[in-house]
Amino acid sequence: MSTDTVTDVFEEHRPVLLGVAYRMLGRVADAEDVVQEAWLRWSGADRDDVREPRGYLVRITTRLAIDRLRQIKARHEAYVGPWLPEPYVTDFGDVVPDTAEQAVLADSVSLAVLVVLESLSPLERAVFVLREAFAYPYADIAAMLEREEPAVRQLAGRARKHVEERRPRYEVDPVQRRDLTERFLAAAAEGDLEGLMSMLAPDVRLVGDSGGKSRAPLRVLETADHVGRFVVGAARKGVEDMTWRFVEVNGGPAVLVLSGGKPDSVFQVDIADGRIQSVYIVRNPDKLQSLSA
Repeated sequence: MSTDTVTDVFEEHRPVLLGVAYRMLGRVADAEDVVQEAWLRWSGADRDDVREPRGYLVRITTRLAIDRLRQIKARHEAYVGPWLPEPYVTDFGDVVPDTAEQAVLADSVSLAVLVVLESLSPLERAVFVLREAFAYPYADIAAMLEREEPAVRQLAGRARKHVEERRPRYEVDPVQRRDLTERFLAAAAEGDLEGLMSMLAPDVRLVGDSGGKSRAPLRVLETADHVGRFVVGAARKGVEDMTWRFVEVNGGPAVLVLSGGKPDSVFQVDIADGRIQSVYIVRNPDKLQSLSA
């Protein structure tokens, strides 16, 4: 295999590898580091016996991600305030033409699901990602992880049950989410607390991730009254030289807020039954660097 072919094969599969690594780690920089390490191993490997490059590369990436996940668990335990995954720009329409497959990928990378995945063990998370997001057969996952297939099936069942029990219920219609987001922002900007609360579910939750490096709630806010009053108050204080635009992150519409042209925060909502169930605000500057371009 020539050098050009080796590079071309890897680049062909890079989006899948990055998708696996990000779902495992929840941080773009960590995922990119893992993919880079996978490239080094691929470029230096004896590839004569590699019949299926994609499977080979996914196996390398998954194992590296498991090792990295074990290393960063302690980092999350010492985190200041609520933790959210780093916003990940997605556009499945360009790479996955099938809308049903797009929906599966979008769900598997949503903020709500990734938060739940944080509570899985590294092996459970790997099995869940490979099975639920990428539809790998149990036998292939067992080979990648060097485990017996019955053990992998057990891990998958345990992980799936855990996720289903803890994941918030939400709808993924991007048009409805964007419309409700626009109305929400307009009501907040106008200080319309009554209008704002009419869009919020009674048990709505607001999760703000600042890592202690910017202004955001240091605990999860619950109930429409608490969330509505916080949002109106935050809008009143405003952001210096603010502009904003819609972006697609983690499989759905979100708002990127800019201050002086630089990322200040990312805002996204989950909805169910026509009302906002969850509000996510990422303000940790370390998690906004990939959105600077």
